[in-house]
Amino acid sequence: MKVVILAGGFGTRLSEETDVRPKPLVEIGGKPILWHIMKMYEAAGLTDFIICCGYRGQMIKHYFVNYFMENYDIEVDLGANKLKFLGHPSERWKVTMVDTGADSMTGGRVKRVAHLLNNETFCLTYGDGVSDVDLAKVIAHHRENGRAATITAVPSPGRFGILELEGSAVANFREKPANEMGWINGGFFVLEPSVLDLVTSDATVWEREPLEALAKTGQLSAYRHTGFWRPMDTLRDKRDLEGMWASGKAPWKLWS
Repeated sequence: MKVVILAGGFGTRLSEETDVRPKPLVEIGGKPILWHIMKMYEAAGLTDFIICCGYRGQMIKHYFVNYFMENYDIEVDLGANKLKFLGHPSERWKVTMVDTGADSMTGGRVKRVAHLLNNETFCLTYGDGVSDVDLAKVIAHHRENGRAATITAVPSPGRFGILELEGSAVANFREKPANEMGWINGGFFVLEPSVLDLVTSDATVWEREPLEALAKTGQLSAYRHTGFWRPMDTLRDKRDLEGMWASGKAPWKLWS
């Protein structure tokens, strides 16, 4: 199963970092948060990634093109004109990076990589949030419920869009109501390829028309996660995540 990661936004609320690099490359413990997210999926057995690039996307491409050079020992034989990487990489990832436009919205970015999904079920997440959610269980939940889309629901104050749940089904999806508590979109979606028919253009916001339509038609399922979940929206979030990683007790470190 392929994992699509949205990594093209401007990250304006973390401008202290994102003025010089895309938010997914902002580091936690010396590794980009994108790396942490991919390690979470790897722990669930998923290693085939499609990264939707946009703002400063060339930096994400450079990171992976130079991955061996940055992370492993190198032997250079100048006389023989040979370059050899020493050791065996712990990450056995296949990474496809696609320029999905500087100004595309989240739905538009996913639509732009549809041709790479082979008309198969796929995962979708954001390039700026970590969690201790069991992704294998999210996928199993999706298969058991048989709906077109599954969203990971997490409890939070109402500064985010609210999910109204009826059992395991999402009855309604409402964006950013004021002064309201409830379940919110924690990302970590599992989707059938048919959901891409709901994206009409680069301007389509995945969290608006597509999710709202899926909820209204009973095709949006919710996997409730009450454990750790944290988006890296601000510098304070970054510092909090750094502190957790430095303590050796980062909840999202699901790999050994």
